[in-house]
Amino acid sequence: MLRIGTIELDVPFAQAALSGYSDLPMRRLARRYGAAYTLNEVMLDRLVLQPGKKRREMLQVAPDDHPVGGQLMGADPDVFGPAAFELGTAGYDVIDINFGCPVRKVLGRCRGGFLLSQPDTALRIVRSVYDAVGKTRPVTVKMRRGMDDGAGAERDFFRILDGALGIGVAAVTVHGRTVRQRYAGPSEWSFLTRVKRHVGDRVILGSGDLFCAEDCLRMIRETGVDGVTIARGCIGNPWIFGDCRVLWAGNELPPPPGVAEQREAIDGHWNDCVAVYGETTAGKVMRKFGIKYSELHPLSSDVRAAFIAVKTAAEFMAALERWYDPLVDWPVVKRRIGPGHLVAAGACE
Repeated sequence: MLRIGTIELDVPFAQAALSGYSDLPMRRLARRYGAAYTLNEVMLDRLVLQPGKKRREMLQVAPDDHPVGGQLMGADPDVFGPAAFELGTAGYDVIDINFGCPVRKVLGRCRGGFLLSQPDTALRIVRSVYDAVGKTRPVTVKMRRGMDDGAGAERDFFRILDGALGIGVAAVTVHGRTVRQRYAGPSEWSFLTRVKRHVGDRVILGSGDLFCAEDCLRMIRETGVDGVTIARGCIGNPWIFGDCRVLWAGNELPPPPGVAEQREAIDGHWNDCVAVYGETTAGKVMRKFGIKYSELHPLSSDVRAAFIAVKTAAEFMAALERWYDPLVDWPVVKRRIGPGHLVAAGACE
């Protein structure tokens, strides 16, 4: 069991906040396939407070979408608190603070990972959020291991970590790459080991290079973190959550999902998208997911090209009918172990 403040999870595997991806349909899909906890895609604090359609969308929490975390990003400590309060009032179970986004546009606006270089401002933000909602729901923080590999960046990291835990945050998620690395190079899991030893029994979640269930469990066992948040590894691959549960229970992994099983998941995802967005918008939203789903298909290159060419809902459905026909004798499905990296079933490196 993993406890995040008052939230109790039966397994230590969560779906990370994923900009442009972890909307309600994706979160529902992750839960159906075994995710214990999911986070909404990151929300800009000032937009949470700005009247209009975007605000209404961000503040809408479905009855079947619990426990769910709302992740906030911004630059002004005075805005974070009111925005966190609005998310709590709307029904988000956990408020998560983003100090990890490495996107250049975000850094240029002094948000996300940039705040790892500004410990005073970062801790003012944590204090603002905690004062606003900390008595009613858990507050958590997402961090990378620093702006860069320098000693000063590491000192800033630990100052923010210790300060946030001192204020009262319930858990901290640590990604093993620096902000400067973005998504290049390996995630430094040994840093997670150091962090967990440093904080003792406080809750640390690990992140980075989690593309198969074996690696999710290996991160917990090798580093001592209390749980993991799965990010890119679950886009187009909701089966990773069920695989994690199977391994956590001490059982052997099932075979990778065949094309018929993949079709069933995509159909469910599509139906949820239509229900949330309408068919026209669903076609645009599902195109990017189709590209990700294609990585598990035995003819991934051809399927990827088909989804890349999609421009309408009708074209998406045509690609689905063509490439996910359950009556076709497709080649053996391979298991995903990384972005665009497949191996024979049963292997994971």
